[in-house]
Amino acid sequence: MPAPLMPGGHPLLGHLRFFSDGPLALMRAALDSGEPLVRLKIGRRGGFIVHDPAAIRRILVEAPDVYQKRTRGYAKLKLLLGEGLVTSEGPFWLRQRRIAQPAFKKPRLEVFVQTMDRAAADLVGQWAQGGEQTVDVAEAMNRLALRIAGETLFSADVTGEAKHIGDAMLAVLERFGPLVSAPIPWPEYWPFPANLKMWRGIRTLHGVVDQMIADRRKNGGPGEDLLGLLMGATDPETGEAMTDRQLRDEALTVLLAGHETTANALAFALMLLAQHPQVQDAAAAEAQAALGDGPIDFAAIKRLTYTRQVLLEALRLYPPVWLLARMPMQDDTLCGHPVNRGAFVFVCPFSMHRHPEHFPEPDRFDPTRFAADAPAPDRHVYFPFSRGRRQCLGDRFAELEAVLILGALLRRFRLEWIEQPVTLAPSVTLRPEGGIRLRVTPRA
Repeated sequence: MPAPLMPGGHPLLGHLRFFSDGPLALMRAALDSGEPLVRLKIGRRGGFIVHDPAAIRRILVEAPDVYQKRTRGYAKLKLLLGEGLVTSEGPFWLRQRRIAQPAFKKPRLEVFVQTMDRAAADLVGQWAQGGEQTVDVAEAMNRLALRIAGETLFSADVTGEAKHIGDAMLAVLERFGPLVSAPIPWPEYWPFPANLKMWRGIRTLHGVVDQMIADRRKNGGPGEDLLGLLMGATDPETGEAMTDRQLRDEALTVLLAGHETTANALAFALMLLAQHPQVQDAAAAEAQAALGDGPIDFAAIKRLTYTRQVLLEALRLYPPVWLLARMPMQDDTLCGHPVNRGAFVFVCPFSMHRHPEHFPEPDRFDPTRFAADAPAPDRHVYFPFSRGRRQCLGDRFAELEAVLILGALLRRFRLEWIEQPVTLAPSVTLRPEGGIRLRVTPRA
């Protein structure tokens, strides 16, 4: 029996228009329907939205060779990222994963934490000099995460180019949704002003990374940063190293995944803390007791247990990677319903994290959900970094960075909410469109 059809489709475009007009509302409506699997009208292939842990486990963990990333969305993302770890498939992806994985082992993370601490300390110093002030924390976290990504990836301070890089990235991200949902073939090649802006952004980002790789080659050594580790790494089975094109694809993938996603997660976490003063005070007290006034190292981050709970709950409510798309390479069955080969299958962390059967009062911000004595959520209900073999390679890096930054800011500053509309912009990542302004005051 076919899965229930989601209501509200357009006579001609079906549900495709929701992916440009209101994808979050569509996913939430699918969840609210109570059906574990709903069917969508999307062209000739059709589509499905999944809200069942067992089906999600099959898609992401048990049958990744069946449910592959051969969707229109990933094809458009390749315009920027090429064949990086996020977009590639098959043996090539496995080879790249094996090459890149050592760069995220604990010894390297301990070194990267030192870079994170220096960058966070500089931001603390800037805010302290300004006294009480209003800060767009989305913009501030974007600049901070970009600096950390630049220094850990390239051993380069790219904050001077932050606006240049940020504008280019924004031009690409803003165009992503319309390209995916466009009812015309190859929409990126039509001479629209938004396309021209997107291609300029792609050329800018490719040029920045290509120049850094060329400079590194010219200067004669891979170096100890992430780029150097990638340049010096070889496949343990074949002995092959990455070409410059592969290096660019992976470097841009890490730059997007390690900068854009972390910045957005931090902005939403700070917003939630400002909206919940009691939670903020508890996290601040922990940071002051656990960190004192000294630098923050790998061991100190482990002491920020409540701060980590705050981060995990923020990732539940506002996961930067808000949607995962797959395409089955053969006919299959999910939740007792047939799923046809070539259909679009959507797994949505944003809505799944709000499943009322798994998270009581799902829209309420409550970090105690992730306390040590609380039941751990099902790994296929809560998955901000995905699951299975395609789980984010830098998840530990991102968590360390975010917890460190939250601790560094909370031990020195009080955050106050300023009433404002916060618009969610679901593109490649989930970000706050127009920023988030908070009042920042030094703590006595």
